[in-house]
Amino acid sequence: MLIYKILRADEWAALSAQGETAGAPVDIADGFIHFSTAEQLAETAARHFGRVDGLIIAAFDADALGPNIKWEPSRGGALFPHLYGPLRLADVIWHKPMPLVDGAHILPVLA
Repeated sequence: MLIYKILRADEWAALSAQGETAGAPVDIADGFIHFSTAEQLAETAARHFGRVDGLIIAAFDADALGPNIKWEPSRGGALFPHLYGPLRLADVIWHKPMPLVDGAHILPVLA
């Protein structure tokens, strides 16, 4: 199953340059890296990245991340995938831009 991480441009640049990261400030504060499922992406983008331009969405294989992925309740009790460990560039299946058009993010085709 693919899961997704939304990254700001500077976060993607750091991951690309360094090969791994402890995540965004919110990830570091919470002690895990926040991911979303395909069904959760639009709300995650709107709620946590409103009007942020230059976003990148990166896809990861949840099974390949192994036991460091935990499915934990968040918004309204929905289960979200959380990675307890570094986010590694080597684990990225694909990445695509998530443009901001008229104040809303356009999700790419998730395939």
